[in-house]
Amino acid sequence: MKALAKYLLAAAVLFPFAFLLALSLGQNWRFPAVLPTTWTLENWHFLLASQSDLAQSLLRSLSISVGIATVATGLSFFTARHIAYHRWRERLLMVAYFPYVFAPVILAATLQFYFLRLGLAGKVGGVMLAQLFIAYPFGVILFTGFWNDRMRAMEQLSATLGGNGWQTFRRVLLPAAKGALLVCFFQTFLISWFEYGLTTLIGVGKVQTLTVKVFQYIGEANIFYAALAGVLLVLPLVGLLWVNKQMLFKN
Repeated sequence: MKALAKYLLAAAVLFPFAFLLALSLGQNWRFPAVLPTTWTLENWHFLLASQSDLAQSLLRSLSISVGIATVATGLSFFTARHIAYHRWRERLLMVAYFPYVFAPVILAATLQFYFLRLGLAGKVGGVMLAQLFIAYPFGVILFTGFWNDRMRAMEQLSATLGGNGWQTFRRVLLPAAKGALLVCFFQTFLISWFEYGLTTLIGVGKVQTLTVKVFQYIGEANIFYAALAGVLLVLPLVGLLWVNKQMLFKN
């Protein structure tokens, strides 16, 4: 009975992904047919051609998400240290929660005026800066729990044993923070990867990320292209989950 329940749960979890993949391989799906009448790789060949909009959107999304994850993780790691040990820790931490008071679309509408005045709207750099408004505070909140009394004691012990600031950082803090750094990188990558509201309003339709393309195909009622873009959107998530699983088993 437990084995049956396990298989049913696995089927329920995998069904949406399998359904998207099936739709991305289909054509000519008309009522009352249960499944598309034609199965082909033509959609994949056409949309993943080197000059296609979807291929460019995929590369653009990867570049933006990796850049956001790298910058947000690095900045928030050091910012969280200063906040965690500051006497106004609670007040400063409340500021990090401020961007989450509003929905991303409302936040983007608030920021759009300033991005237009600065000439950053409709540019990849502007979209990345806007996404940092939600990715960077997330990293700060995450790392605040890492910088605790135990880490401070380890820094003091290293200094007592003659280690300078660089040696303490490289040989003590970085090894201890490896897991937290990877978690923050993965999470901020996903925040950027699935971000739609900020990207749409700050990008003013010119910065076509993969998430924007999914909604564009849905708006055009092109379910096959939308399904293909959806599969590409989910693949990094599956890959990150697999990497996370391997790391957990290794640890």
